[in-house]
Amino acid sequence: MTVMVTGGSGFLGRSVVRGLREANQRVVSVDLRSPSDPLDGVTYAVGDVCDPESMAAVLADHAVETVVHLASIVNPGRSTTPEQEYRVDVEGSRTVLGACVAHGVRRIVVSSSGAAYGYHDDNPSWITEDTPLRGNDSFPYSRHKRLVEEMLAEYRRDHPELEQTIFRIGTILGADVDNQITALFEKNRLLKIRGSDSPFVFVWDQDVASAMVQACVGSRTGIFNVAGDGAMTVDDIADALGKRTLTVAPSLVRLGLRVGHALKLTVHGPEQVKFLQYRPVLDNNRLKCVFGYTPRYTTREAFAAWQATRSAPASDAGSRSRA
Repeated sequence: MTVMVTGGSGFLGRSVVRGLREANQRVVSVDLRSPSDPLDGVTYAVGDVCDPESMAAVLADHAVETVVHLASIVNPGRSTTPEQEYRVDVEGSRTVLGACVAHGVRRIVVSSSGAAYGYHDDNPSWITEDTPLRGNDSFPYSRHKRLVEEMLAEYRRDHPELEQTIFRIGTILGADVDNQITALFEKNRLLKIRGSDSPFVFVWDQDVASAMVQACVGSRTGIFNVAGDGAMTVDDIADALGKRTLTVAPSLVRLGLRVGHALKLTVHGPEQVKFLQYRPVLDNNRLKCVFGYTPRYTTREAFAAWQATRSAPASDAGSRSRA
């Protein structure tokens, strides 16, 4: 089977490409640029998910049967505009889906996010896949994941010949993960919003990659939350790190972000307070019992593994990331 991976040179894409090769699949990795450390036996193609001709050419040239669609803007930079994020996240997904149908692709595997459920004060304590998608309009990434999933639902109705496996992923941790979420844990004191436990569900990056590979080579399709067992509150995380928390009223955090954003001191605006308050807590029962994959690391174990990489020598951390 030939599998095309969009965003194949990215953080998660590299692990998925490696896993597919180890599963003896033919892999075509597509990204805006070729990697500096290509894997033997992998075909690398330079392409843009927003360019219909580019996607059509790769699918046709390599007779692709399955597509793993990972390309999106997860951590926008200071100069990234919401319009750019929308173009890649939403229009890029539309282009990939259209190309899949036009070229007879059998299955598409999509990396969605728990963010598609949205950050709301009335979220269930544990969110199952039947929970409505209410990605916040004020939070571009959350909104875009909701819009892409609405698009996928239309394709399930209009193009049932294209099988879909959709993973709504929790907070990914790994030896090489360094982003706006892990930055919260690097502070001397962890920010805690008054009145909110703000629980996190973590999943180790290799678990996500393994689930993606299984979705390609197995027979099971559908929609699945991807997270390790259990959850950790901000207090739990602070205890694990041996740190104290700094409890702040939500109104004060909103004010600080509003002023900081206006002064261009931060890319985050006051809408980010909901992100800190009302994180979706993903129930992974369907992943384990229906899809048939049990993450090797629980939420606590994934956090402990990430924490260990922060104190390990670089060579040790690298070896863990390949384990």
